[in-house]
Amino acid sequence: MMGIPVMILGESGSGKSTSMRNFDISEVGIFNVASKPLPFRKKLNKVDGATYQLIEKCLSKAKLKRYVIDDSQYLMAFEMFDKAKVTGYNKFTDMALNFKGLIDFVIKKTPPNCIVYFLHHTQKTDLGIKAKTVGKMLDDQLTVEGLFSIVLRTKYESGRYSFVTQTDGTDTVKSPMDMFEREIDNDLKFVDEKIREYWELNK
Repeated sequence: MMGIPVMILGESGSGKSTSMRNFDISEVGIFNVASKPLPFRKKLNKVDGATYQLIEKCLSKAKLKRYVIDDSQYLMAFEMFDKAKVTGYNKFTDMALNFKGLIDFVIKKTPPNCIVYFLHHTQKTDLGIKAKTVGKMLDDQLTVEGLFSIVLRTKYESGRYSFVTQTDGTDTVKSPMDMFEREIDNDLKFVDEKIREYWELNK
């Protein structure tokens, strides 16, 4: 097993970034694509304005066991705006290849005990809730979530923020059997500990 990409799906404000709150500064590196302030007071190491090139450069020399790409869908969205005046469909192919390339990079070129969390917005389709993308290539030719063994989704109900770990048939959520309870606190450190325990990554 090489590096492990994990996807956390949720709308803006649903608790994705807040889930990092229990990490210590020495435990996690954050690629802050949209350069937003963290939604809690604790100071964590983050790089604002992160790009594909910067993320892959840092991961190629990974010194930490866990990294977070905060608002990973903006990697595609910002590239789409940068290429807004470019005509033709090739730009959509490039955007799809760049995002798939980043996931492949995590799997093939990071250490076996390295987990990279993609915090990602959702979109609603006729088939249900899925990861937000740009262009049809990522949707029709490649289901992004298919490249992840773990896809969790945020939930807010009765004042509680949580992660759902198994699909109810209306989304693309999944996780290995018996890794998690069906609903857990939105605590990314807890998620990280459970993944490492399940796959014995600490050995």
